[in-house]
Amino acid sequence: MPEIYDVAIIGSGPAGYTAAIRAGQYGLKTALIEKDNVLGGTCLHVGCIPTKALLFNAEIWDHLKDAKEFGIDGVDSRKLNWAAIQDRKSKIVSKHAKGLEFLMKKNKVETIRGYGKLTGPAQNGVVSVDVTNDGKLTHIKARNVILSTGSEARMLPGLEPDDRILTNIEVLDLKEIPKSLVIVGAGAVGVEFASIYRSFGCEVTILEMLPRLVPIEDEEISKELARVFRKRGINFHTHAKVEKIDKTKSGIAVTFTVDGKQQKIDAEKILIAVGRKPRTENIGLEKTKIKPDRGFIQTDSWMQTAEPGVYAIGDIVLGTPQLAHVGGMEGIVAVTRIAGKHGKPINPEHIPNCTYCHPEIGSVGLTQTKAEEAGYNVKIGKFPFTANSRASIVGAHEGFIKIISDADYGEILGVHIIGPQATELIAEAVAAMEAEATVEDLTWTIHAHPTLAEAMLDAANSVYGMAINA
Repeated sequence: MPEIYDVAIIGSGPAGYTAAIRAGQYGLKTALIEKDNVLGGTCLHVGCIPTKALLFNAEIWDHLKDAKEFGIDGVDSRKLNWAAIQDRKSKIVSKHAKGLEFLMKKNKVETIRGYGKLTGPAQNGVVSVDVTNDGKLTHIKARNVILSTGSEARMLPGLEPDDRILTNIEVLDLKEIPKSLVIVGAGAVGVEFASIYRSFGCEVTILEMLPRLVPIEDEEISKELARVFRKRGINFHTHAKVEKIDKTKSGIAVTFTVDGKQQKIDAEKILIAVGRKPRTENIGLEKTKIKPDRGFIQTDSWMQTAEPGVYAIGDIVLGTPQLAHVGGMEGIVAVTRIAGKHGKPINPEHIPNCTYCHPEIGSVGLTQTKAEEAGYNVKIGKFPFTANSRASIVGAHEGFIKIISDADYGEILGVHIIGPQATELIAEAVAAMEAEATVEDLTWTIHAHPTLAEAMLDAANSVYGMAINA
């Protein structure tokens, strides 16, 4: 190990490994400290990647249900091999974990196994980190330290995860598909698992305390998702408060209230999907100037904390969404500043939010309500996928693209998509907003035909009441 690293990064999730790779590319002496025996963090091992692998399997399974419509006969006797599905998911995770090991070597990043903890403020411009691994203590010194310790699932008070009460970890490792599942929380995690297990024949009920599904999304998106979920047979209750969860002989019983009326539901298992809490305990913050806010760490726009030489990125940062792609860009921002290179901070209004349920959701910028509250003279364009030829070809007609713009200048304030490939289509809107393109610029941008992306062109034209295909 070098005597002093330029940067030491604690945690190897998407924020941490991205920071490490960029630091290596800049020629910085870099150490990546990871407490687990694999790199990749929650996202790769028990989050984004395995979940989306299951969602893809679910999508294929749903297509097979409609095989006759696509002219494919003889699949009525299809049989779901859950063990093979789980094995494929695990292989995808293993492949990318090995890929991260390779990328560390390629970029000359030294991986140090163990639990990293700050020892206090910098001494003569050098920050110290204690790393404990199997009882052995190692002292690491670096001119800069990046905290990237990630998050873990929040639990309802008094509950502990087991084979019936699940978090994102346990629900990904089920040995068989449950006949019934209650999901507490209708954010991205909740609706994605609802989508997966409903596709595979499970009776799903979602309980959401707030007034609507995916409550951070535009209200019309929530309304459309609710309509499609009803059509798919996914049960849900909004304004629902969970009062009690009891174990029964065959599963669990959930007592909840909706608008003051108490109800009860029995199921095999329950998934708690009520958000994630930052892992910032026992990492030495109390020995620094960093004062956590509900466990989150305040940073400036370059991810610098109150402690000189210490940065924070990813799920532990106060005020930024707990999304892998946000953490990754925060890592790049922090390392760019450390390396003294040209860069720019994240614009919070240009962060895409993607939910991979079926139908998918992709959004960026302000919702209609937020834009109106901010005082903009709002002008809306909306185009349904029912009028898009490629959507007809792929058999996915649900949903729409909604563009929120400033009527005075044509500024794109927000784009909200629900429908086929929404998580891919949103990238055009993010790029347009980052480049300060206007709605008019979109209307003059040629989109290939037939594509789902054409719906963006029609949505832009619909702002002016001039959509071609509707």
